[in-house]
Amino acid sequence: MATVTLKGNPIQTSGELPKIGEKAPDFKLTATDLSSKNLSDFSGSKIVLNIFPSIDTGTCAASVRQFNKEASELENTHILCISHDLPFAHSRFCGAEGLENVISLSDYKDGNFGKTYGVNFINGPLEALLSRSIVVINEQGVVTYTEQVQETVEEPNYRAALDALL
Repeated sequence: MATVTLKGNPIQTSGELPKIGEKAPDFKLTATDLSSKNLSDFSGSKIVLNIFPSIDTGTCAASVRQFNKEASELENTHILCISHDLPFAHSRFCGAEGLENVISLSDYKDGNFGKTYGVNFINGPLEALLSRSIVVINEQGVVTYTEQVQETVEEPNYRAALDALL
């Protein structure tokens, strides 16, 4: 279990992020076209998991916009934006914003991604949503960087995540 804050108030998550140097755990998430996506669908590529509570909050939306901008300059890299939001919300947001360089995925069906990656909030006002986190995975499926943002309303360290891709 990890402890982060929401506007200074402590809240806990269901576990810990995967460890650097370990194989990234597999997952099954739902894309905006309602297809299922697994980690293996992106094998051979670098992957950034941009995990957040909800696309309909300012900080979460900012992270998707920022990673969309950065992704346009990255080779052999997929940015996966993951939350419990319905696929329709992801589609609406990315369509309205003209975002085409990120892949939006939802953990709404069974919540197993959040449990496996240890990022489900287990108490507080965001209970059952996902804690703002970044996981970078190399072409071999090994975790090379993680960040669980300590203050949920703050943005992740984009530069550190992108540097981990090099």
